[in-house]
Amino acid sequence: MSKPAILCVDDELAVLESLEIELQQAFNGTYLCEFAESAAEALEIIEELCEDEVNILVIVSDWLMPGMKGDELLIAIHQKYPQIVTVMLTGQADAEAIDRAKTQANLHAFIQKPWKNQELIEAIKSGLANL
Repeated sequence: MSKPAILCVDDELAVLESLEIELQQAFNGTYLCEFAESAAEALEIIEELCEDEVNILVIVSDWLMPGMKGDELLIAIHQKYPQIVTVMLTGQADAEAIDRAKTQANLHAFIQKPWKNQELIEAIKSGLANL
């Protein structure tokens, strides 16, 4: 049985690299950490993980991305996988997008960029505690 997963989605590679370091330090390999540079790539990864019977616990997504915005992504994921905890990490989401994510994707946490490491890790841990 493989480790459960946390998926991070952001179109900026530097953000994903920072998230990778922070998640490894905070969770010390307890979770499989996956990273996607677009909503489309995230959906592919989710499908692959589900085929491999990997339990996806948390998705941390940016909002402003090419193709599909983060709220749309989180809503689509929530409709298919309502048990996954959703977190939005962004500097540019408008209030309507946040409200949509809260009501239609059961958004667990909204965190502004630039984020504080501890704030993000606590949001993920509190989401995990609710599972």
